[in-house]
Amino acid sequence: MSLIQPIVPLLLAVFLMMGGTGALTTIVSVRLDAAGASPILLGALTAAYYLGVTIGSTQAYRLVGQVGHIRAFSASATVLVAATLGHTLGSDPGSWIALRLVEGCCMAGLFVCIESWLNQSATSATRGQVLALYMIALYGAQGVGQYLMVIDDPHGFKQFVLVSILVSLALLPVALSRKAPPLLQKLEPVRIGHLYRASPLGFAGTVISGLVVGAFYGLGPVYIRHLGYDLGQSATFVSAAIIGGMILQWPFGKLSDLFDRRLVLVGLFAALVVISVGMTMLPQSGFGPLLVGIALFGGIIFAIYPICVSHTNDFLTPAEMVPASGGMVLGFSMGAIAGPFLASLVMATFEQDGLFLFAALVAAVALAFALWRMTVRPPVPIDRRLPFLLQAPIPGPLDGVPSGGEKTGGGISGAAPGAESSRP
Repeated sequence: MSLIQPIVPLLLAVFLMMGGTGALTTIVSVRLDAAGASPILLGALTAAYYLGVTIGSTQAYRLVGQVGHIRAFSASATVLVAATLGHTLGSDPGSWIALRLVEGCCMAGLFVCIESWLNQSATSATRGQVLALYMIALYGAQGVGQYLMVIDDPHGFKQFVLVSILVSLALLPVALSRKAPPLLQKLEPVRIGHLYRASPLGFAGTVISGLVVGAFYGLGPVYIRHLGYDLGQSATFVSAAIIGGMILQWPFGKLSDLFDRRLVLVGLFAALVVISVGMTMLPQSGFGPLLVGIALFGGIIFAIYPICVSHTNDFLTPAEMVPASGGMVLGFSMGAIAGPFLASLVMATFEQDGLFLFAALVAAVALAFALWRMTVRPPVPIDRRLPFLLQAPIPGPLDGVPSGGEKTGGGISGAAPGAESSRP
């Protein structure tokens, strides 16, 4: 209780916020798909969101530094509520793409506030527990929030109103918290080129993760709807992937502490090829096998990012780890911007199977790259590896916090332009 009590307001804010916004991507994709939008347009919609996250992250840290955590959180949430309600004014695709861009910017601001505040509450002794609680709140709310999609909405605005209500309520625990927010420290950025030179596979893996995760978030709901399943089953399908990611991330990460992390990544990429191809065959088997398949798929794609971050950190100095986390998230964001659009091009040719064919192709390229990297560099000795920590790419909870309990301004402190932690 001594650990939980100080961070209860922040965890509650995360739960309410993700309970609403976690369903927003799904709702928007399903709505436009039902209106006859092409897969390419749906891919552009998700890409716009991740582009907003990237753009917003270049300004969010500055905003928090100027007006403080509570005011920055309130401003970001207010604009997010307004943008969400903007979807009720019409279904013009161009307008919705612009709204998703704004929503991505706002989510960047919200998670800068939450994560840097949580960072101050974590010490070297409690960081793992704080991360676990944060991940439960984040993924749990995102999974539960998918069921907003099944609410009867004959007039087309009720779901957006409910999302807006949940985001508005997330303001209360932050605004009424009696715990003072942290002071942000400015750190020198670590450039993308330096990250790639330090660990080519680690940085490339974050881009690969972004390609597949971004494509799934944007087009996964469309995939299951095109198979003829109803909204309730569609919500369960997306939730299964999210919960699978939460459950399987830890055991895969622990394996990477025991063995060469590159070997674990090779196994994950190979498994992703097999499961992705298998997902194109499962529709004939019924809904149950589809749920098992997508849970495994989610467990793999959400595990790739944190293992790549851990692998990269093995080659960095402690002083580089906090700013480097922002560069890693930028790599993920680059992939997440391109992934939905590229996957939509494949879906335009192969229909719903194109989503998983795209994932299989990306994973096959990553597998070949990982195998090549194992031939040109020896593994990092076990005694030089940092312990694996649970992480989500967007947001990247407490990414790169140095060991020894050093308190920093958050996972994105002083990150390179566009680098931040924030979630769809």
